[in-house]
Amino acid sequence: MATARGAEYLLTLGRWRRGLGLVTQSRALAALVPGVSQVDNKSDFLGKRSHRRHPGILQLSRVRLPQVLVDAAQLLLLESSMPNMEKQVQALTNYLWSRHLPVEPEELQRRAVHLEKKFLENADSCQMEKLCGEVLHALRRTTYHWQELSEGLSLVYMAARLDGGFAAVSRAFHEIQARLPEFQPQTLMDFGSGTGSVTWAAHSTWGQSLREYMCVDSSAAMLELAEKLLKGGSGSGMPYVPGVFFRQFLPVSPKVQFDVVVSAFSLSELPSKANRTDVVQTLWRKTGHFLILVENGTKAGHSLLMDARNLVLNGKEKSPLDPRPGFVFAPCPHELPCPQLTASKPLACSFSQAYHPIPFSWNKKPKEEKFSMVILARGSPEEANRWPRITQPVLKRPRHVHCHLCCPDGHMQHAVITARRHGRDLYRCARVSSWGDRLPVITPSELPPSPAQDPPES
Repeated sequence: MATARGAEYLLTLGRWRRGLGLVTQSRALAALVPGVSQVDNKSDFLGKRSHRRHPGILQLSRVRLPQVLVDAAQLLLLESSMPNMEKQVQALTNYLWSRHLPVEPEELQRRAVHLEKKFLENADSCQMEKLCGEVLHALRRTTYHWQELSEGLSLVYMAARLDGGFAAVSRAFHEIQARLPEFQPQTLMDFGSGTGSVTWAAHSTWGQSLREYMCVDSSAAMLELAEKLLKGGSGSGMPYVPGVFFRQFLPVSPKVQFDVVVSAFSLSELPSKANRTDVVQTLWRKTGHFLILVENGTKAGHSLLMDARNLVLNGKEKSPLDPRPGFVFAPCPHELPCPQLTASKPLACSFSQAYHPIPFSWNKKPKEEKFSMVILARGSPEEANRWPRITQPVLKRPRHVHCHLCCPDGHMQHAVITARRHGRDLYRCARVSSWGDRLPVITPSELPPSPAQDPPES
């Protein structure tokens, strides 16, 4: 009996010690985040809302495409009778996801010089004439061969990317709508419009206010396909979304601006950094309020977006219509260098959006679209509410929550939030938050000064 009681005591003691160690570890980790210790109570951010609906929540429920768009896509695919469509869709999906940026001419020249020096070290007089051929052969074997997508792939691209692209862009639009419900754009331009998923997502978000959609794509086949989708899968009839215009070139007039400008999965289709620079600068000049850039959630996609972000933030040219500078509206809570790229092991800053795919025969299970985005806005950074962004899935544990945050000071932080250390409000807000949400906290430097205490009465 005594032995049984002793064993029960030791088991209880072990559990208590493990719990104490867990609490100690949580407190130590929490101390690593000096800026994440105060709830933003200056504006009574919760109001009458529950913690589950705190203002940092940006979750978008599983996206479903408009039924008229689903029907049109299915009709077009049925009429095409293309063989092995499932294999073609899978091959294109794998290719797009593993795609790298094209090698720049300067980098190609550097590699050629390096290979030439390497071969010269081991070459004798009779091999010198073969040196040029060996260098070219080595370059072809070791250099990534970037290629433009063929216009003949327009239907395959629709089957592979229409629903996922719609989901990613819907999540970007939701970020603006949730944080600025009073914003009601009237004009939108979509660069690299492809199958027109941006138009459909914008109409689902701001259909009551949008009056003009400008779709720009160099591919005539893509523009024709997008127009057919708008007309229910046929070349005639009235379009489901009114006010949509198609063209193959960007408007050249400096007097033309749009409330919202979007480039979704299009910058990666440009053949060089110089082309991307010209396009991003042009898109920013055309932007009246928001420039939304979306790419695949890979290192290549994220790096490309950060280049575009820095180009706009550091740009000295002013739009003749709107001289206001730009700032990052989302997802970064700062204009500093991306901490994900400067880390010892660089990672892609990406997000995930669930969606119901177009129910083709091979495509019936719910899916997740992984993407990277950056939303740039005209104005001053002081206009933005700079709350830390949750950059990874939240880990919920007994009496504490693990959150990986991108903070306003430009650093990544691993916050372990507890009710005892950080307060009940912040703990409950963190517990119901998800990857991509923002935590309603401010740094100590932003706290209002404490009121001076009256001197004691004599």
